[in-house]
Amino acid sequence: MEFTYPDIAKMIDHSLLNPILTDRELEKGCQLALDYNVASVCIMPYELKRCAEILRGSTVNASTTIGFPHGGHTSAVKLAEINTALEDGGQELDMVVNISKVLSEDWDYVRTELKSMIELTHSAGQKVKIIFENAYLKDAHKIMLCRICGELGADWVKTSTGYAPGGATVEDLKLMRQYSPPHVQVKAAGGVRDLDKLLEVRALGVTRVGASRTAEMLDECKRRLGLKLTTRGTAAVE
Repeated sequence: MEFTYPDIAKMIDHSLLNPILTDRELEKGCQLALDYNVASVCIMPYELKRCAEILRGSTVNASTTIGFPHGGHTSAVKLAEINTALEDGGQELDMVVNISKVLSEDWDYVRTELKSMIELTHSAGQKVKIIFENAYLKDAHKIMLCRICGELGADWVKTSTGYAPGGATVEDLKLMRQYSPPHVQVKAAGGVRDLDKLLEVRALGVTRVGASRTAEMLDECKRRLGLKLTTRGTAAVE
């Protein structure tokens, strides 16, 4: 499979969601994302404003989570989180569905909540990824969520938070791509830890991956393409 460095780098949402990361480590993570020119930084909500300041003027988007990681917040709280994130410069928001309501098959609740979240985000000209947390769901739940997200115009459907017992699987990614309309992209999160795995999911139609091992994957990408690395080991700007 042929690819360029930007093809791969712009698939990566650099994940800075580990709760034990310090302020300094979060800032360094934002700088790393700039060095490698990835798609976005997905950072803890309290640091989003600073993240957006660091990324301003670049092609790396600032993103954060909504209802993370369990999705059990009230819809009002999720909407408040979205408003705050938009005010803080969020460009892409990763929102967890109400997993309990999905398992209860209360589809009216799920649809109403997602509709309000998607419409609010889109009204500000920004994008939203809907996290399913597939490890807890049956295929029928995943298929229904894909259909609802397609009807409502979600920008991405996403496999998982990375904090459940399982992450992205090939089977789930195939299913999500099959049952999502073309205008809805698919994001893999949890388990994409090296370049070969990233290329595998890319071949399935995945356009984004959540990654914490960004440097290792993109350094390997550079090596395979015969491109130089900087003396720091970060990807040289092409």
